[in-house]
Amino acid sequence: MNKKSNKKAIISFCATLLAVIALFSTVLIKTNLYNQKVHSKTVESTALFSEPEKKSGITVSAVPRSSTWGKIFDFNNEGITENNYQAFTYDITVANNTKDEVKDLTFKLIFEQEVYLSSAWNGSLEIHQKNKGGEQVADIPDLREFKADDYELETYVVDGESLIKMKKGDYLIYTPSTSTNALEIPIEPRECTVPGFILYVPMEVDFNKASIVIDYSFHRLISSEPLFWISCGCLLIWLIALIIFIITSIQVKKYNERHMRDNEIINESIETFTGFIDAKDPYTNGHSKRVAIYTKRIAEAMGYEGEELERIYYIALLHDCGKIGVPDGILGKPGRLTDEEYEIIKSHTVRGGEILSSFKSLPNVGEGALYHHERYDGKGYPEGKAGEDIPLIARMICVADSYDAMNTNRVYRKHLSKEEIIREIESNKGKQFDPEIADIFLGLIKNGKVN
Repeated sequence: MNKKSNKKAIISFCATLLAVIALFSTVLIKTNLYNQKVHSKTVESTALFSEPEKKSGITVSAVPRSSTWGKIFDFNNEGITENNYQAFTYDITVANNTKDEVKDLTFKLIFEQEVYLSSAWNGSLEIHQKNKGGEQVADIPDLREFKADDYELETYVVDGESLIKMKKGDYLIYTPSTSTNALEIPIEPRECTVPGFILYVPMEVDFNKASIVIDYSFHRLISSEPLFWISCGCLLIWLIALIIFIITSIQVKKYNERHMRDNEIINESIETFTGFIDAKDPYTNGHSKRVAIYTKRIAEAMGYEGEELERIYYIALLHDCGKIGVPDGILGKPGRLTDEEYEIIKSHTVRGGEILSSFKSLPNVGEGALYHHERYDGKGYPEGKAGEDIPLIARMICVADSYDAMNTNRVYRKHLSKEEIIREIESNKGKQFDPEIADIFLGLIKNGKVN
């Protein structure tokens, strides 16, 4: 894993983490908005006084208890002796059939028939009573402790009990108790709260004409959102991937360190070996390393990088290894070589290929040594290959090798000037040199990347 890949991985991890954080934020915002929303539901008479058909969402039902009793309501002092009004105790069941907690709740009970309200528990009441074209409103914390003299409401006293008259269209707003002893709110999931009322209606009359408007809001836990668990899953995957990445990075770092040490050993070994070769001819001392450097520059310009670039460098470094078998007298001969001596010199390419044939750790390592004296026009040696039949690495080395020869003092001549070298390379494009590689190298010379 190189630095570029490592940087991309870190950017990817950061981007993924930001996406997961955004997902969590979305869940949080969505949950908060849901919890702030006030829901409203109206339950008409028919539905209110019967069991809910579907027990889903928030349901409200008013069911009377079986026990009842009667009282005499003698409004006009007519001397009535028999009970003419009957008391009903109604339990209003507010059921939470959801998976969320109901945190706030009020309901408005609208009367559609005349009744006398006696008691209610456990919450507080806000009574709305129509009166002479207006409306009388009273807040009663606890109807069980109601005293008529304390309020300007239309009331009626029977046997010392103060009753509130609720005509058709009058209504009350009930706020459930939050006290510890009579906790009606919050309503836990799948639970219910049951406020109660006692009211009087005439004998033989049922209380079945009223409706309720209930307002409520939820307290949804963020863990109730499916998206929350998706976010947790994504975060867990991210953490696992991060741990794997860190462990892998540590292992890769150790491998790279070992690889670098191995490369240093290989490089030093090869350079030592090529040093022996170059030492055979004092006029070409350092030639192998310079050719390797120039070849590497060509490869970089062609887009090679990483281990492939290192492989090209080592192949170029070994291109003259076959000279180890050429006598020193021939290599350093100041005068003109005989035909026989020239053939011995030319044989260093084949010798190099043979020497490197057992070097398996560098793929195609022998191509540089064997073919770097082939010419693009097919007039080179040892096999007379031409054009792209010559391995690419050999075509690179050919240009680099010729440049170093022209740029170095030899026993038979001084080095050429920069202008002369450029002219030589230009004139030999398509002859000795691959035209494309020659142009690349000329660009390196002109840009000062090769001197």
